Amino acid sequence: MKPTARIDIQIDARYRVHVNASRLRAAARAALDAHGIRHATALTIVISGDARLRKLNREFAGIDAVTDVLSFAGDDDAYLGDVIISLMRAREQAQRDGHALIDELRLLVIHGVLHLLGHDHHSASERKRMWAVQAKALNRAGASISGPGA
Repeated sequence: MKPTARIDIQIDARYRVHVNASRLRAAARAALDAHGIRHATALTIVISGDARLRKLNREFAGIDAVTDVLSFAGDDDAYLGDVIISLMRAREQAQRDGHALIDELRLLVIHGVLHLLGHDHHSASERKRMWAVQAKALNRAGASISGPGA
């Protein structure tokens, strides 16, 4: 049984022409499914720009630098939290790694959702576990990449 999830997508107006919300929603569902989530839940995915990500990174992590994706956990399993992605970083990374923007966005959505689900990549063992689930979710989402830099 696939998880029942309410996945809200918010895209800054200037980026709407570049982003397919249904593909982002499918990537988030793939992450939930690959992780084995079987209960109703909700989360929000936000597509924004570098300035917003830098501000949030500075405010919440104390790092005054832009980043590609940030995850903010919700209070309980009913609301997992928010995944905020910089479209500019996604575009730059896709170009650098030679794959489509949608695949980079899928990767960042899945990566962010996995952080909401408790995954991390600080140690080699954590990274190996997270990358395996991430690759599984990317495959389920129909991505042509299997992970970062792929």
